[in-house]
Amino acid sequence: MPVLNEEKVLHKTLSALNITHSEELIVVDGGSTDRTVSIAYEFTDKVYVTKKGRGHQMNFGAKRANGNAFLFLHADCFLPPEGFRIVREVLKDENVSAGAFDLSIAHPGLHFRIIEWGANLRSRITSIAYGDQGIFMTKEVFDRVGGFTEMPLLEDIEISRRLKKIGKIVFVRPPIRTSPRRWLKEGLVFTTLRDWAIALSYSFFNVPPERLVKYYEDVR
Repeated sequence: MPVLNEEKVLHKTLSALNITHSEELIVVDGGSTDRTVSIAYEFTDKVYVTKKGRGHQMNFGAKRANGNAFLFLHADCFLPPEGFRIVREVLKDENVSAGAFDLSIAHPGLHFRIIEWGANLRSRITSIAYGDQGIFMTKEVFDRVGGFTEMPLLEDIEISRRLKKIGKIVFVRPPIRTSPRRWLKEGLVFTTLRDWAIALSYSFFNVPPERLVKYYEDVR
């Protein structure tokens, strides 16, 4: 789990994971100035502090993992109760390169159901997994594609492109539940259109992430 200044949500997220002896929790901090690191230590002794950047943080954590399956989870996302079992079952299929969960937004508003529907349809049409969907793959596949590219934004789209070349990316239910905080702070229409515009600019017009990141504000 890559984290940065997530003290508001981290305790709740980690409490919901139900880690057993079969799972290993690794938290990689990107230089938090709040209580994020101390909260993480309440749940695991595998807490590391490194430089900021989700791609770098996730690669850093993967190098220190002992398991043969990796699940990359954002700090404001909640797995369904059977999430770990689903990951293991999906990765038994040798034709699958990676997987991710359908997306659910933790807000009762009808507008959020429309956003969910659009996001899940987009993922299935494009076979692109986004970070807030809980991307997972085997260690073998992760090493084969070279891990995440260490870029300021869109590392999830970039690795999905490479994963598609070696196998299927599957999307599973029950969905992962993510925080509505970005939409609530920046506005539903603006956030949705901005995110789609950034993804399209990178995917179809090859606009560098270094230019696009200035349009994407960190929301905590």
